[in-house]
Amino acid sequence: MTSRIESGQFAALPNGTRLHYASSGERGKPLLLFVHGFPEFWYAWEAQLQAFGGDHFAVAPDLRGFNLSDMPDEVPAYRARHLVEDLCQLVAELGYERFVLVAHDWGGAVAWNLAIARPELLHRLIIINSPHPWLFVQALTHDPEQIAASAYMNWLRAEGSESKLAENEFARMDGFFRDRHSSTLPAWFDKEVRARYHACWARGLRGAVNYYRATPLHPADTSGAGPSTLNLDPESFRVRVPTCVIWGEADHALMTSLLDGLEQWVDELVIERIADCSHWIIHEQPDRINQLIRGFLPEP
Repeated sequence: MTSRIESGQFAALPNGTRLHYASSGERGKPLLLFVHGFPEFWYAWEAQLQAFGGDHFAVAPDLRGFNLSDMPDEVPAYRARHLVEDLCQLVAELGYERFVLVAHDWGGAVAWNLAIARPELLHRLIIINSPHPWLFVQALTHDPEQIAASAYMNWLRAEGSESKLAENEFARMDGFFRDRHSSTLPAWFDKEVRARYHACWARGLRGAVNYYRATPLHPADTSGAGPSTLNLDPESFRVRVPTCVIWGEADHALMTSLLDGLEQWVDELVIERIADCSHWIIHEQPDRINQLIRGFLPEP
């Protein structure tokens, strides 16, 4: 049985940001928060909202800068501390003190930072194809394969990239979902799904690309020095929340080497590797993702 999804809900946060969210299930049941990445929005989690609303209050927000949530123009508004604050305040507005956090891609980057800064809020952390920040720093500094795979980040950082992304009815945006060895779009990105994504992107792309402009975690080039000049304390990146990392190993933007040594930075860690899935694993095998999520949830 699938749960009914309600969208069109908004939370006015104390920091002045207004976030849109969709949900399924009853408020008061354990909170399961799903956080999307680029270039997606809450709808990426449709299968999860349908699956978990029966025994949870399952919530998927649009991050700031995406879809129906507020879209500040200024780049500093997309620094990590503001994105973490948004999620913490959203959870409080929903009436919760602790929750399980599931996140993918940029949502995962925010989730890692939230788990590091506010571990007392989380029962569990579930990350899907999103690198731990310390390991990503090291890879962007020392790993030629990951540096090459992340070169697209600097293209997105450039001024005017949002206009180029919107050209030809978002042809480049559609292209993010293609396999690198194929010229066709994946089966899950059908006509109906494509229309929903295009409607989201038509609301504006500046906020989405500002995530790339605001982060120091990108390959060094003329747009910025990258992470090599950062003065970071490795111990400040330790995760003290039970964590499951699910990784589609056919991801051509994030190398599987980003998992190497992860156990040194996460006190309680389970890694689930799925060889035949790409970065878009939540769409390719939603039932498998749901099974892995359910298997890692705390006992009721």
